[in-house]
Amino acid sequence: MSGLFTWALVATGLAVVIVRRRSVAVGLVTAQALLLAVVAFTEGTGGDDLGAALALALRGVVLATLFLALVARTREQRPVRAGVAPLARAGVAVVLALALTWLIPVIGLESRDAERAVLALVAFGLATCATRRATLHQVLGIVLVEIALALAALELPGSASLAIEVGVAVDLLLVAVVASVFHERIFAEFGAGDATVLRSLRD
Repeated sequence: MSGLFTWALVATGLAVVIVRRRSVAVGLVTAQALLLAVVAFTEGTGGDDLGAALALALRGVVLATLFLALVARTREQRPVRAGVAPLARAGVAVVLALALTWLIPVIGLESRDAERAVLALVAFGLATCATRRATLHQVLGIVLVEIALALAALELPGSASLAIEVGVAVDLLLVAVVASVFHERIFAEFGAGDATVLRSLRD
């Protein structure tokens, strides 16, 4: 994968940490998924590679449809504000990415840049989950981590494995569906997709 594609994934991942609007965050994650599909298609050399590209593209379209439907069905009366300012969220994400890059040794991908991009996306996903109160943003943080895993699968030496890509895609869809059900249930119960309202629950 070229450095341009790699760092485009990293830049859009960092933007997911920063942006406020849920629809914009969904669009960024969808762009990442489709970019991965384009990379898999252009760099593919066999039927398995093309199958992996199709699996990535289909996953991106299905997730975009699911998340945009959730945004439409769970309109917030007031924006769910994060407890951390955008620049502070970006700072936390970048520091965590640098720490992972420093602490984790070489993991055997085709290039060190790809490894750094994978670790950065994992860090951005964790930072999104930790610093956002909106439940849909937290689901998108999980998706960022999965995109990192998909990138790692594409950058393994040799051709991409269709079994790996399809397996990852199916696992993500199951996680996304379950998380979406929880998001919609929280919204129906409390009138807001705000994870902090769960603190009010008692046995």
